[in-house]
Amino acid sequence: MNQMNHPEDAPEAFQAAWNSHDMKALAALFHGNASFVNRFGHYVRGVEEIVGLHAPIHATIYSESTLDNELIDATPIGDDAAVVHFWSRLSSGPAHPAGPHAVDTLILAVLTREAGEWRIKALENVTLTNPRTGEIVLRDDKKTA
Repeated sequence: MNQMNHPEDAPEAFQAAWNSHDMKALAALFHGNASFVNRFGHYVRGVEEIVGLHAPIHATIYSESTLDNELIDATPIGDDAAVVHFWSRLSSGPAHPAGPHAVDTLILAVLTREAGEWRIKALENVTLTNPRTGEIVLRDDKKTA
């Protein structure tokens, strides 16, 4: 279920788990004691808490949402650890209270390899906003980091 053979696989694996709304697939991406900070600054620790944060929204407001992720870089910090940055565009569907819309975020993930398997140890998600107005900003060119 975990499709991460290398740290660079994290954006695609996270996207696949999100787009299938499969909480078992999402859980398989994280170490048991991983931490997660969502785009609103909500911090949780532990894979059960991470799934607990996501399961209700995938059953309701994000039930028709999709992610489109794009790797920015993967920087090794040892043989068994790496920092991965990737862009993520969340497209919500009609189930969202604000209706269909898109939000771009920048994700930083720390991955470690334990027992030969790469998993996310920590992930933080930041919404792109205009610092003067707070308005959501969409990237014009998804290829620009």
